[in-house]
Amino acid sequence: MSDAPRFSSFREFYPFYLGEHRNRTCRRLHFVGSSLAIGFVLLALRQSNPWWLLAALVCGYAFAWVGHFFFEKNRPATFRHPLYSFAGDWVMFKDILVGRIPF
Repeated sequence: MSDAPRFSSFREFYPFYLGEHRNRTCRRLHFVGSSLAIGFVLLALRQSNPWWLLAALVCGYAFAWVGHFFFEKNRPATFRHPLYSFAGDWVMFKDILVGRIPF
């Protein structure tokens, strides 16, 4: 892990993050997983059942990791930069939603 790039800010990290998501199928899987995760969070709130929060976390990461391992063929940034990567997931989700990044 010593060869992992270091970033001093999220602004510096995000272009690297996008470079790790060049494959369209990988981005689509991230988007679907994040969408389902939002649904599970809403379900957790509606039903007052925290187990849905675990489902949200598992679902979001499962879709993303399938995208990385089978389509992008790289190691998810989550392993090296967990907080920046989590933020990057949601910024990329927003960027796809508003059309800044192609779905």
